[in-house]
Formats: sequence, C-alpha cells, structure tokens
Amino acid sequence: MKTADFTYDLPAEAIAQEPIEPRHASRLLVADTLEDRRFSDLPDLLEPEDLVVVNRTRVRRARLLGVKEEGGGRVEALLLRPLDDGRWEALVRPARRLRAGSRLRFGDMRATVAADPVEGRAVIEIDTGDVPVEAALERWGLTPLPPYFHGILGDPERYQTVYAEPTGSAAAPTAGLHFTSEVLARLEERGIRRVAIELDIGVDTFRPIATEDVEGHRMHSERFRVGEEAAAAVAGTRRRGGRVVAIGTTVVRALETAAASGEVAPVEGATGLFITPGYRFRCVDLLVTNFHMPNTTLLVLVAAFMGHGWRRAYETALGRGYRFLSFGDAMLARRVG
Repeated sequence: MKTADFTYDLPAEAIAQEPIEPRHASRLLVADTLEDRRFSDLPDLLEPEDLVVVNRTRVRRARLLGVKEEGGGRVEALLLRPLDDGRWEALVRPARRLRAGSRLRFGDMRATVAADPVEGRAVIEIDTGDVPVEAALERWGLTPLPPYFHGILGDPERYQTVYAEPTGSAAAPTAGLHFTSEVLARLEERGIRRVAIELDIGVDTFRPIATEDVEGHRMHSERFRVGEEAAAAVAGTRRRGGRVVAIGTTVVRALETAAASGEVAPVEGATGLFITPGYRFRCVDLLVTNFHMPNTTLLVLVAAFMGHGWRRAYETALGRGYRFLSFGDAMLARRVG
C-alpha cells in the first residue's frame, strides 16, 4: 500500500481552532448513512446491549519552558514517557544546541541531558528535590497542545476528558473530549454500560507516515492496560450479541492487542500494533473518532476499519463544514467485514 493512498486535501480553515461549548454540541457524522447528528445523540444511536469503551488516560503537563544554564538561551522540553531508571524520554529544542551534560532549568526544576539528542529526542534526568516529579510538573509544566492548534485554550481542562484519571499521556484521546456528564448519564439511563482502558498516548501518534509504502513505517510503542473488568465486559457483550463501541483509535489498538489470542484478556504492557487495511478485527464493532490528518497511522486505522467508505465520509464532512482534528467534530463508523 502506498502512503499516498491515504492523503486528502485538508484546508487550513477546516482545522478547529477553538473547542465548541458545550462539548456534546459538536457534530457527529453517522458514516454509513452520512446522516448529520450531534454528539449528544450518541446514546440514541446505540442499543442497551452495547458496551462503550473509553481511554481514561490524563494528559500530563509535560511541556516545559526554560533556559540553558550554561550561557543562557531558551530551551523547551516535551516529556514523552518515564523510563525504568527514573529518567525521561523527551523532545527537546533547540536540539542542535544541546549535548550530553547540558544543564537546563525550568522554574524550580533542574534537568540534565543524559545523551546527545538524536532527531530532536533526548533522555534527560530531572531533579525536583523533595517534590514528586508529577507535583512539580503540575506547578511548572504546561499542557502540550497539538502543533496545528493556534487558538487560545482558556481552561487547560478542556484538553482533558471528563473521566480522565491516571496521568500518563502527552496528548489527549480526542474522541473522548465530546463527552459530558449529561451524555454519560443518558448512556446509563439507556442501559448502555461503560468501561475504561488506559493507553498513554505519545506524540508520534499524530506524525505523518514518512515512508513511501505504508508497510515501511515503524510504529511507535505505547504503554497500555486492559483490566479484568474491561476484558470481562467485552467478552460478556460479545456473548450476548451486543456491540463493542470503541471511543477513539487508542481504544481500538488496546483492545485489539489484548485480543491477540482471539478473545480480549486482561493485559498490561506496551503495544506497537499497526492496524492497516486487511487487518481482521477481533472485538471492535463500532468506532467513534475525530477526523484525522492525512497520511497518518490514525487515518490508516480508520481506513482498515471502514474500508473505502472512509474517503466518502471525509469528503462529505469537508463539504458540509465539519471541523477537523483534536477540537473538531466526530464520526460514528461501523466496521466493514
């Protein structure tokens, strides 16, 4: 498959530059019928036997702005994930001015570059004294917003889902940003169960595929956890003939990784699953997702799930003025095959 098969023309004006309020007022395209709905209608589009699965990860305040202690100069670091030895993998800039041993200061936080940056990535050691790192990040860190978002986000919580709990991601599971307490209550009223998994989203998720052939792309790895409750709920739903509704591509990757043996099992680890057309889905029946950038692994997953219908849905959404990407509108897609 050629990467060019997953491109389309995305005008700048179609990229949402402010979140809509209330969250559930965003538009929802029903992909198989091309019907225009609102996200608040989602409970009415599902059945009582269906199971909604969300990614409850919380975005870390991982963007750090500071200075280089030797000679001054502004520096920026985006913490991607903690490593087993207490250090952190990070994106740093200006990377060309940093070397192993470079000392950085971010407010009361200190950091040392452990090795020369490679392609903008580095391992850094963070010193927060007696203060836990997460607490220091809450004080000195900023919420990392997507690079294509040029608006002003008055409340950083608007880039968190309303059910976010464990901190771990460098980006939000954006399909879940549309949920409100009202929508969650309506799901419960209709007897539609909701369970949560965790997948810590890295920034590589949004990067375009750089290889000519899709198969040549090296998929990033992300920590995930599917607990016993979620695994049992998926299995029970499928036995009863209900549908598993994944809220976002991260949920698809987590559940499909957990179902590698044929049925979803409790598991915690890392997944580098790259879902491309031809993949045989084992457990996800419906997908709620935002509209994604061209030539990304997210769009390739959507194409694998929807088949050729993805292009018709995207063309329809663009023609009808839907808002794209993280703060944009959503789509409800049915698995093909």
